[in-house]
Amino acid sequence: MADPVTTLTALAIAEFAFKKFFESGVGKLGEKFTETALTKMDELRQKIWDKLRGNPRAEKALQEVEKGSKDHLNKLAVYLEDEMKDNPDFAAQVSTLAQEIKAGKIQINSQNIQQNYDNSTGFQNDIDGGENYIAHTINIHKP
Repeated sequence: MADPVTTLTALAIAEFAFKKFFESGVGKLGEKFTETALTKMDELRQKIWDKLRGNPRAEKALQEVEKGSKDHLNKLAVYLEDEMKDNPDFAAQVSTLAQEIKAGKIQINSQNIQQNYDNSTGFQNDIDGGENYIAHTINIHKP
């Protein structure tokens, strides 16, 4: 069996669990993830809270992350990774939840192709969840 920590990093798992604290609005998050995935995010966050409760530094990081602190998200990932290494059952549980959330991401794929017939350059954009990626340049020369 693969080590769950190497499947998804503790930071990636923490990002899934606390994603709604970093999105500009819950509606935006709903556009990117299925309802099931959003429910799994809450379940994952609660599981992390339950496991790290009692560790004052981890609790402080959890509280700050819920206020939107990305710096504390990195600190939280360290506590989470330590706990995952110490407790393989917990690691498997949170890794499975994170994989289910990842599977629930709504893919929005579209292409914009600009074709210019005058020796100019066009771009092909692949749009995923509202983010634009310039894939490559297309040069079309027509006689």
